[in-house]
Amino acid sequence: MSHTGLHDPTLVALSVLIAMIAAYTALDLAARMRATTGWPALAWLATAAVAMGGGVWSMHFVAMLAFSLPGMEASYDLTLTLVSMALPVAATALGFFLAARGRPGERPGPVALAAGGTAMGLGVAAMHYTGMAAMRLPAELHHAPGWVAVSLLIAVGAATVALHLAQRTVGFGARLAAAAAMGLAVAGMHYAAMQGVEAHVHAAPAGGAGLPQTQLALWVTGTTFLILVLALVAAMVDRHVADRVAREAAALRASEERFRLLLQSVTDYAIFMLDDEGRVANWNAGAARIKGYAADEVVGSHFSRFYTPEDRADGLPERALATAARDGHFEQEGWRVRRDGSRFWASVVIDPVRDEAGRVIGYAKVTRDITERKQAQETLERTRTALFQAQKMEAVGQLTGGVAHDFNNLLMAVLGSLELLRRRLPDDPKLVRLLDNAVQGAQRGAALTQRMLAFARRQDLKPEPVALPDLVHGMSDLLQRSIGPAMRIETRFPLGLPAVLADAHQLELALLNLAVNARDAMPDGGEIVIGAREAGEDDRLGLDPGRYLCLSVADTGQGMDEATLARAQEPFFTTKGVGKGTGLGLSMVHGLAEQSKGRLRLRSRPGMGTVAEIWLPVAEGEPVPAGRAPAVALPREARRGLAVLVVDDDPLVLENTAAMLEDLGHQVIEARSGQEALDLIGRTRTLNLVVTDQVMPAMTGTQLLQRIRALRPDLRAILASGYAELPEEAGDGALRLAKPFDQERLAWAIHLTLDAGTAERVVPFRSRAG
Repeated sequence: MSHTGLHDPTLVALSVLIAMIAAYTALDLAARMRATTGWPALAWLATAAVAMGGGVWSMHFVAMLAFSLPGMEASYDLTLTLVSMALPVAATALGFFLAARGRPGERPGPVALAAGGTAMGLGVAAMHYTGMAAMRLPAELHHAPGWVAVSLLIAVGAATVALHLAQRTVGFGARLAAAAAMGLAVAGMHYAAMQGVEAHVHAAPAGGAGLPQTQLALWVTGTTFLILVLALVAAMVDRHVADRVAREAAALRASEERFRLLLQSVTDYAIFMLDDEGRVANWNAGAARIKGYAADEVVGSHFSRFYTPEDRADGLPERALATAARDGHFEQEGWRVRRDGSRFWASVVIDPVRDEAGRVIGYAKVTRDITERKQAQETLERTRTALFQAQKMEAVGQLTGGVAHDFNNLLMAVLGSLELLRRRLPDDPKLVRLLDNAVQGAQRGAALTQRMLAFARRQDLKPEPVALPDLVHGMSDLLQRSIGPAMRIETRFPLGLPAVLADAHQLELALLNLAVNARDAMPDGGEIVIGAREAGEDDRLGLDPGRYLCLSVADTGQGMDEATLARAQEPFFTTKGVGKGTGLGLSMVHGLAEQSKGRLRLRSRPGMGTVAEIWLPVAEGEPVPAGRAPAVALPREARRGLAVLVVDDDPLVLENTAAMLEDLGHQVIEARSGQEALDLIGRTRTLNLVVTDQVMPAMTGTQLLQRIRALRPDLRAILASGYAELPEEAGDGALRLAKPFDQERLAWAIHLTLDAGTAERVVPFRSRAG
């Protein structure tokens, strides 16, 4: 007898649901398979195969439980049942594997999908018919060939679509829709195959022990849901871990990108990495700017290429890495070399990079170009040294000026006394010779004080326009006689050279001093070059704005080292040996240049000679002719019988001046202070002349003259001083007499003051010793 089976609607719906859940699980696990590589991908492939194959098998048996023949109880063969369960798992794994073959990250082609879909579909169909064979009924089942073919097509098509969706579906909604379609397709395959089944009932049930249908249903259902739940839980846990890893990886990539952009945006620092052997691993924009290399030119090369040849020969690069590895840090400043070969002063920091085990795997290196800072520090140091030298010279100048002033007073007393003594001594040749020696010694001492005052910038100058070529040519014979025949003088003066503003006489003395110094530096003879030039843009003099000329004296002598050059302008410093120099020659030139609003600059190197440069301001007027008018001679009959007030706080000078005036036939009144002089002037109306010192306590000579002008405007005055730096009002109606003076110059000063009516003129010091 032939029968067709019936299907329980509830179990049919359950079977379709199982197919959908299995399809969703497989698609979800396939997504995890695509997100990994290596053995994790194989593990997820196996899990997806178990989920899909087991789900299809579970759907099949639940659907079989939904099928029943009236009056017949079905059971199942255990061996064939297990075989039917293994078939879809193996076929699904093979299908996923065939579809996943190809390059990583690429979707499978049509051939791979067809091969994988065919293998999976045939496996699912084989599972269906093996499961049907495992059924034990008191009937013989027959399958219609047409429906068998339809079920095979559905199985292969559903498997191909499943593989295609497994490679493309990502979102939850799309995956859910795909799972629903796949579940219906797989269930449709089963029910299409069942549509072609016919049962021919036997009189007795087919033999063989089997599993009871109820137990099998419970076992299949529990196993199916356990597998699917575990698979979904595993997928969710893995997705959560993968998402967290992905977020961390994305954050790490973003951090690395920000760090890379940060390093590339830093241009003031060269920041790069070295491997454990010192080869450059990366390169930032700052390194390219500072060192001049592009990244492709330097990456992979050893960092020692940035060091100077001397440092490489000394092993400094290797010591730097060894120090950083040993101490954890290396820092140093030194010269480094750019790509073009130029050098720069760099600040270098090297820190080791270690792995988790503490091993050094590389180095982080930071280099900064601090050449400008080093140059600024060197300039500041030179400025400090120059300031210290200027302060020292100023202090020495003040001391020298004070000593010279006091010494001038002493010499004045000596000279005046010797002059008076000469007139009273008998005409004894021996006594006269001794007296002349004493006078010459005192005059040489006076000349020495003039040099000291020149250094202290307290000598009396008469600045006027001077043509340097005319001045040098006018004293060429004197220069040649002073330096001797072994020396040759060469002059170099460009045409159209403007005049300078200076005291011609003092400038001649300065030039003579420099020539003599040049001669002493060339004991075996040589050449002295005297030249002049106007300051250019490259000359940094540190003087007031304006035009300047340089009068230079260069020799080819021994030269000076740095220590000697630094002290050369100090007073009393000499390298000529005992008795061969006073040490005041350059000091006098220095003082003359400073007092003339210029500067003395020395340049010298051992064995290369010395160049002395006197920088002087350019004069606005026409130069004075080289030939000067002779000095005014003292009349044979000087005026006598004057009432003269002598004011000086030094008793020796006061007594000496009074004695010289009395010897000239004048009546002398002495005062030891300015206030005492004012008191005497108030009581004496017959005074003709006042001779006063400048430097006195309580009231200076200029202040005294101002008070006298208020009391006696017609009273003439002579201001005697060893200083040149007097207030502007000091010359108001008073002739200035330079100390030390003798009786002849004192008489001349009286003549100029009273007879010639001369005001604001200076009677300078002239020694008989020259």
